[in-house]
Amino acid sequence: MRTLIIDDERLARKELTNLLGNYPEIEIVGEAANAEEARKEIDEKDPDLIFLDIQMPGETGFDLLESLEAVPQVVFVTAYDEYAIKAFQVNALDYLLKPIDDERLEETIKKIVKTEKPKPKLETESEEGLLGMDDQIFLKDGDKCWFVSLKDIRLFESEGNYVRVFFDNNKPLILKSLNNLEKRLDEKEFFRINRKFIVNLKEIDHIEPWFNGGLQVKLKTGKTLEVSRRQAAKFKDLLSL
Repeated sequence: MRTLIIDDERLARKELTNLLGNYPEIEIVGEAANAEEARKEIDEKDPDLIFLDIQMPGETGFDLLESLEAVPQVVFVTAYDEYAIKAFQVNALDYLLKPIDDERLEETIKKIVKTEKPKPKLETESEEGLLGMDDQIFLKDGDKCWFVSLKDIRLFESEGNYVRVFFDNNKPLILKSLNNLEKRLDEKEFFRINRKFIVNLKEIDHIEPWFNGGLQVKLKTGKTLEVSRRQAAKFKDLLSL
């Protein structure tokens, strides 16, 4: 797995690099000392996995994840065990406490190998760099955080300068605009049915005619939403209705 180490302490990065050298399944492709450097490295190196320190000067590890459009698999590495519960709330692969114990690291590597999923290649993305359905995004709402695959999100709802994201029984509110979000989504997977909603097309149970040439969609959850007249024609063409 192409791996990036992110830690503000040079000696900590060196120690982890040495420890990971014992595992041929891990290929270290770079390192970063802060969130800004990490964003550049992630953009350039496209890692499968990151070992991420939580407490760093300036932006924390959680701040970094929140700023990414799509995130790799994550193992948190930190000296502060108070973050353990929060780390597992966001569904990280694992959580390592400094100083890193050899046996504990071995357990982590085994877990990584067991849970590794094929990573969508950049070639499968559109020329516009749209997110793929298997891409993982990081969502943060107050003290709660989640890693969520795009395919597991059924609905995005605009609320002013924020967007509410619906998946499972959760609906966190994130600071993004629906317009900006729409630019990163493939309309063949996620379609903006009106000014307020973007819907995962696989979550639609059925479609029926509505007033003034519009349409109404019913989601598998039972929720009904109107497709605006402006979007209805495009929607019909997209679905060959």
